[in-house]
Amino acid sequence: MVRSFQFARLPLIIFGFGKLSGLPDFVLRYGKRILLITGQFSFLTSAPGIKFAKAAEKKGIKADQLTIPGEPSPGIIDEASAQYGNAPPDVVVAIGGGSAIDAGKALSAMIPIRGNIKEYLEGVGFKDHPGTKIPFIAVPTTAGTGSEATKNAVISQVGKEGFKRSLRHDNFVPDIAVVDPELTLSCPQDITSASGMDCFTQLTEAYLSDRANEYTDALAVEGLKAIKLSLVRSCIDGQDINARTGMSFAALTSGICLANAGLGVVHGFASSAGGRFDIPHGVVCGTLMAVSNEVTVSRLREKRSNPSALNKYASLGKLFLDYSNKSDDYFIDGFIEYLHYLTDELKLPGLKKWGITENDLKEIALITECKNNPVKLETEDLIEILLRRTL
Repeated sequence: MVRSFQFARLPLIIFGFGKLSGLPDFVLRYGKRILLITGQFSFLTSAPGIKFAKAAEKKGIKADQLTIPGEPSPGIIDEASAQYGNAPPDVVVAIGGGSAIDAGKALSAMIPIRGNIKEYLEGVGFKDHPGTKIPFIAVPTTAGTGSEATKNAVISQVGKEGFKRSLRHDNFVPDIAVVDPELTLSCPQDITSASGMDCFTQLTEAYLSDRANEYTDALAVEGLKAIKLSLVRSCIDGQDINARTGMSFAALTSGICLANAGLGVVHGFASSAGGRFDIPHGVVCGTLMAVSNEVTVSRLREKRSNPSALNKYASLGKLFLDYSNKSDDYFIDGFIEYLHYLTDELKLPGLKKWGITENDLKEIALITECKNNPVKLETEDLIEILLRRTL
């Protein structure tokens, strides 16, 4: 019997090597004045960026550029929305990693209302956004968050009272997503690894989620197949275009899956730890993925309350391990071992590097959400996970 489900809207997706060439014409669907959001490694200085700028100029497109140096904060969004509120652009275009795309998504939503974004954030604010926005085009240059396919913009405020929360509305799904793997060729190895593990985590958590359905399972499996073929290869050889294409596909797919099935405890940690410490989102996900799944499997076996989740873990093992005629327990344990192998192979740093100490762990655990995880983890479980990646 097919489970009940609902499926979120998607952008118009343009996927493939060299597809950036069509961006000027996509922009002209909305007008000639654009607000161009880029990340700290500016796209405009790259060969594809220079080519785009020349093509846009020929078509009469005029751009104001805004650089987002890291994960967007309320202050950055409020300042920029006030700056452009009196003369809004025809379209917002974000070209960069997940932070740049989230910033572009937030600005397309906040420029029309010129409010304080903090008042509209889930779990922080008290207002409902009306959903009005400026047309928005997302162009990822990393293979990680899948933000090009989701309706939420993650906003971060780092510090003792920090948070990482979403501005969310169905209308905030990008109007167009141009996913061109060529743009990821220059992505540094450390960002490739962290982004790739974020993508891997999203696909795995969506697959295991208690909100998963037949559609998200089918998509997640295809994304995970691409992870198996492409993640390590893209980290070893950044110029491997086949691997880069596979990871761009996996990242896009992970965004679709998380939007419709939700995420688990690893992303709970990304929110709680990421709000208090200046640690990149992909690093939190990557470094905690193996231990989080190991503890989750242990609790699933103890409680025996969710056999379908253990069956899915066995399926993950069968996908990633090149063996047959083994027991389900063999494949479950093998999948966990594979995650630990990736943690070492990709040299994912522990939490200590980012200033997190043993004294911080209980505080982080107490505010970590565990929704959609296939089994509920107690505070002691969460502390154990953090401790093993802090020592």
